[in-house]
Amino acid sequence: MDTDDELRIDLPHRELLDQILDKWSLSVLNELCERPCRFNELRRAVPQVTQKSLTATLRRLERNGVIEREVVSTRPVAVRYRITPLGKTLRPPIDVLLAWASEHMPAIARAREAFDTREEETGGL
Repeated sequence: MDTDDELRIDLPHRELLDQILDKWSLSVLNELCERPCRFNELRRAVPQVTQKSLTATLRRLERNGVIEREVVSTRPVAVRYRITPLGKTLRPPIDVLLAWASEHMPAIARAREAFDTREEETGGL
């Protein structure tokens, strides 16, 4: 990805980052960092996510090796999700991104407000 001090984000990197940093993945990963969860526990922990979106998110994270799915032999059969050792390595870089966002949120809010004001004044031209 990064050669000769040039930052290049190639397709595989972009695809992976899109899948790990998408709308629901961070919330799911945050829950699974605390403890393994069943599907419905995750739904309750992230109430805004639909069943379809949560299913797709879990499948993407599992495909990338970040979480694992375990079938629990109970009646009825249940599925529990847990973060993998690879998934745990995501915590430090995500913490850095969140710290950056927290530190710079006031400047970002000002930039957004200035942009929105210009858009309103010019009608988006």
